[in-house]
Amino acid sequence: MDAFILLCSLAVLLAVGVPVAYAVGLSAIAGALWIDLPLEALMIQMTNGVNKFSLLAIPFFILAGAIMAEGGIARRLVSFAYIFVGFVRGGLSLVNIVASTFFGAISGSSVADTASIGSVMVPEMEKKGYPRDYAASVTASGSVQAILIPPSHNAVIYSLAAGGTVSIAALFVAGILPGLLLCVSLMVMCIGFAHKRGYPKGEVIPFREALKICLDTLWGLMTVVIIMGGIMSGVFTATESAAIACLWSFFVTMFIYRDYKWSELPNLMYRTIKTVTIVMILIGFAACFGAVMTYMQLPMRITEFFTAISQNKYVILMCINVMLLVLGTLMDMAPLILILTPVLLPVTNSLGIDPVHFGMIMMVNLGIGLITPPVGSVLFVASAVSKQKIEAVVKAMMPFYCVLFTVLLLITYIPAISLWLPHLFGVMG
Repeated sequence: MDAFILLCSLAVLLAVGVPVAYAVGLSAIAGALWIDLPLEALMIQMTNGVNKFSLLAIPFFILAGAIMAEGGIARRLVSFAYIFVGFVRGGLSLVNIVASTFFGAISGSSVADTASIGSVMVPEMEKKGYPRDYAASVTASGSVQAILIPPSHNAVIYSLAAGGTVSIAALFVAGILPGLLLCVSLMVMCIGFAHKRGYPKGEVIPFREALKICLDTLWGLMTVVIIMGGIMSGVFTATESAAIACLWSFFVTMFIYRDYKWSELPNLMYRTIKTVTIVMILIGFAACFGAVMTYMQLPMRITEFFTAISQNKYVILMCINVMLLVLGTLMDMAPLILILTPVLLPVTNSLGIDPVHFGMIMMVNLGIGLITPPVGSVLFVASAVSKQKIEAVVKAMMPFYCVLFTVLLLITYIPAISLWLPHLFGVMG
């Protein structure tokens, strides 16, 4: 009955349109009142939930990504990607995916990826004869890489939700191969479509022009080197690398590229602060929600439920995948990570599944949810950028869903895809 009150109140609040963060907080209060838990205890949990040094990485990464996204990096990354894959048949779809890979390594946000790359690539693809719904589906599916490739904001949130027991550095490094696997898989499918449907070839970029594009783009790509190089070398923590990346992004955008006006900076800061505030409120309320779940012994009950279904970890992983895919279509990614990680991590730990590996499984599942109706935020952005109806984009997305599900199964059942690099670089916590 305890769990019913907690979860049912959350479902009702979400159903009537209460914002997710407040629905989580109010349901935590309802659960606390039901089990006679003092509300002062919830306040302490909320304060502790946001009073963590590692959380500073989130606003810095968001600000760095916002500065680079609005400072002309998307256009440069598209030109950079065109050098390597633009000349093959269907090259613009490959450019879209590769540019998303690079942009995801700077922004860490699928929504920003879709908005920035899509605004450049969708009109260009349409001009060359690609259907708009196809261009939108390539953009949306390619942006899922930003969930995996560092610096993923959601990896930081997962580390927090896991109680700080999972290293952010390990999660960042673990996301590289899954992200690249997704990139290659999507590219292979797009090449197949290009030959089947007769999409055009691009032109080869002359060497001198290609060199100029590379030199221009490398200023922005140095952000990736600062983030990953600093973390993997041990010179910076994730939080410190985020702060330095933020300074570097500002320097490159305002003094090297100079495509952004100083007068627009206050608005950018306002939007960033607004985003960070929403995230921090959600984290604080989620800490309260998690505390109430712990008092109700809900994680232990969920563990017993799954182990009662089967003792085979592969069967249980499949059940968890199905559950995450369904929930991912109904709620945004960050609140699901904060709510479900304390519940599911004991289950996977009892099966001997590495928490870093499970983090990658969760990221891919919920990343697919971002491009799946009815509440897929990335899907809505892709629809808006392409000026296509949601139904048309979803229909064009069907083959891409198949690729994403295949990649999900590979990441789920081949742990080495996620764990080989972290072990190689010695960043496992």
